[in-house]
Amino acid sequence: MTVTLRAATADDIAAVGRLHQRSRVAAYSSILPPEALADPTPEAMAEYWTLRWSYERSDHRMTVAERDGTLVGFSYLGPDDEDDPHTGLLNAIHLEPAERGRGVGRTLMIDALAAMGRRGWRRAVLWVLRDNAHARRFYERGGWQRTGLERDETVGPFPVRQLRYTRDLM
Repeated sequence: MTVTLRAATADDIAAVGRLHQRSRVAAYSSILPPEALADPTPEAMAEYWTLRWSYERSDHRMTVAERDGTLVGFSYLGPDDEDDPHTGLLNAIHLEPAERGRGVGRTLMIDALAAMGRRGWRRAVLWVLRDNAHARRFYERGGWQRTGLERDETVGPFPVRQLRYTRDLM
C-alpha cells in the first residue's frame, strides 16, 4: 500500500477538485460554520479546478498522490503571488481526510520543495489559515517559518485570517 506520486493529467483534474472539497470540509469544520463549507459543492470545485488548470498549467505544477491506483492527495505549486522571481508559492497540499497522519502530506511536501528547487527558486512561501492549527504544525515540522505577513480572505461569506510562511530551498 505504497503511495506513488506522478504529474497530474487533464483526466485527474475533476477528481482533484472533488478531493479538494472533501479535504477542506474536514480541515476547516472546526474553524468555520457548516454553511461556509457547503459551497462550493464537490462538482463546483471540480469545475473550478478544471478552469484554473486550463489557465495555469503552463507555469504551475500539480502532483497527485495515489495509493493502490486511487487518488489520495495532491500538491499544487507555481510562481510567487508577489512576483518575486526567486520564490515559488506552494498553493496547496490536500489529502483525503482518511489519509491524514499517514505520511502522504509529507511526501507531497518533500516532492514540491524539490520541484521548486529544480525550477531555480531559492525560497518557497505559502499561506495557511491562522486558525488551522493542524496545518500550521505540519508546515512548522517541515521547516517552514512565519514571515509576519497576514491577510484576510473569505471562505464563502466568512472572513478568515491567513498567515504567510516561508522556507529556504538552498
